Amino acid sequence: MSTLVRRRPRWVVVPLAAALAFGAACSSNGDTTTPDTAAGPVDLSTVTLKVGDQKAGTKALLGAAGLLDDLPYKIEWSSFTSGPPLLEALAADAIDLGGVGETPPIFAAASGAELTLVSAYEGDSAGAAILVKDASSIRTVSDLRGRKVAVAKGSSANYHLLAALDKEGLTFGDIDPAYLQPPDALAAFNNGSVDAWAIWDPYTAIAEQNLGARVLVNGEGGLSTGLTFLAARPEAVADPGRHAAIADFLARLRKAYTWTTENPDAWAQAWATETGLTTEIAKVALGRENRVWIPLDDDVAKRLQVVADAFTDAELIPREVVVADFVTDEFNDAVPASAPAAVPASVTPSAVASSSVPATPAKS
Repeated sequence: MSTLVRRRPRWVVVPLAAALAFGAACSSNGDTTTPDTAAGPVDLSTVTLKVGDQKAGTKALLGAAGLLDDLPYKIEWSSFTSGPPLLEALAADAIDLGGVGETPPIFAAASGAELTLVSAYEGDSAGAAILVKDASSIRTVSDLRGRKVAVAKGSSANYHLLAALDKEGLTFGDIDPAYLQPPDALAAFNNGSVDAWAIWDPYTAIAEQNLGARVLVNGEGGLSTGLTFLAARPEAVADPGRHAAIADFLARLRKAYTWTTENPDAWAQAWATETGLTTEIAKVALGRENRVWIPLDDDVAKRLQVVADAFTDAELIPREVVVADFVTDEFNDAVPASAPAAVPASVTPSAVASSSVPATPAKS
C-alpha cells in the first residue's frame, strides 16, 4: 500500500469482478444488487449517478460501445465546455463524477473545493498545442512576449502554456492572457482578436483543418502530462450505493476505451456524428490519443504534485495544494491498468530541455 495515496476505507465494495457479475445478472434476471462488506447488499436500482461530461465525451463513448444498455443504476448527464466549470458543478454538488485533465483539480483544490480523484489514464500529448495562424510572424514561444494568448483558465492548456513559457524563461507576466472557454477562444482565434491559442483536441484538429492554424509547440517532451482523471464528490465516494455505481461506471469506461482500439473506424464515425465534425477531423484527433489506464498510486500523485507546485511557484493559484489529500487508490481494482504507468524522470517546467516540437499536424 502506498504511503502517499489515501488508503482504502474498510467498507470498500467488491470491485471489477463483482461489478461485471452484477451487471450480467441484472441483464439476465433483473437482480440489481451488489455486495458491500459493511453495509450489506446495495440496491443499485435506487441509485442515480450524476455524471459531468464534455462534448462528445464519456456519454458518446459509452453509447457507441453499447455500454449504456444494461445499466443497473440511472445516470443523469450534464455537459460542460471544459474541466474547470465541470469541477465547479462538482463542488456545488450538482454532479457526482466527471473526467478532467490534470490542471482543473489543482485549481479546484486551491480554491477550497473538495474532490476525490478516483481513476486515471494517460495518453499522447501531440494534440495539446499552442496554435498561431499559418501566416503569423510568431515562430517560437519566445515570440509570444507581449502577445495576446487565449487559454481556458485552470485547464490542461493552462499548464501546457505555463510550461512552454517557463522553458523559454518567460512568465504569464510576459504575455497578455485572454482567459476564454474553447468555443469563445475558437471564435477569437478565427477573427484574429488573439495572436495565439493554447488548446487541446479536437479543437487543435479543427483549427488545423479549417482555420489555417500552425502548431507553434505541442505538449510532447514534458510540456503536457497527458494525464486525465475521473474526479468525484467525496460524499459520493463515501456513499455505498454511489460508490458501487462509480466502480461499475469506471469498469465500463475502461472497457469502452478497449472497444475504441478494436473499432477505431466505428468510434471515429460515432464521434463525428456526435460532434458534427467531419470524419477526417475525428480521425486526426482520435488517432493521436493512445490512451492507457494507469493505477492511481504514489507516482501519479507525485506527477500531479509537480503541476501543482508549478502553479504555486508562478503565483497563479491562491495557495499551495497537497495532491495526496484528494487522491484515492480504492478504485484501482475496478479499473485494472492497461499498461504499466510510464513515469517520466522528474518532469518540471524548468527541467524540460528538449527543443520546440516542429509544426506538424499531429491530442490533448
